[in-house]
Amino acid sequence: MAKIEIKDASGKTVKEADLNAAVFGIEPNVPVMHQVVRSQQAALRQGTHSTKTRGQVSGGGRKPWRQKGTGRARQGTIRAPHWVGGGTVFGPHPRSYAFRVNRKEVKLAERSALSAKLADGQLTVVEGFDFEEPSTKKAVAALKALGLDRRTTIVIGNDDVVTYLSFRNIPNVTVIPVADAHTLEIIDNKALVLTVAALNRLEEVLA
Repeated sequence: MAKIEIKDASGKTVKEADLNAAVFGIEPNVPVMHQVVRSQQAALRQGTHSTKTRGQVSGGGRKPWRQKGTGRARQGTIRAPHWVGGGTVFGPHPRSYAFRVNRKEVKLAERSALSAKLADGQLTVVEGFDFEEPSTKKAVAALKALGLDRRTTIVIGNDDVVTYLSFRNIPNVTVIPVADAHTLEIIDNKALVLTVAALNRLEEVLA
């Protein structure tokens, strides 16, 4: 069972904690992580792109010239796809890019991501930030004390509003409640910070 130091907001080690080996000690399954991240990225796509078919382009209701006798090719409308200003053939239309991934694969991907972060030395556990009121200045000082100067994701308790408001405006820092901590958010950074509340919740859900 792996151990990890728990620090306070000043960067001092408070105690050590045992990490659940089923969550933080597995061999990362890269193919499953890739599949789940693709699914999560696809679900974020808006899919609002659209083009008009020949039936949706305005105009072109009259035959441009008679069928025979002109020497030109027969045409039925000036809004056919081969005309300038005509409709688009096989163009994009509004759609959803989301595709389903099994729940077991989603949890396996999260466990793999957390295990990989621990193995790479990119995981930090903080007892709590305990700001009395929202303060970006104190949040920046806490990051400096923890030695976090790269792109960082901070996972906090679901009800920790003060911490969320303190970190949300800092560049290169993403702060999310533990309920929103999925594989993409866990790996899309150079450092992952978990509060003790978030750590306990992740172990409870994923173990």
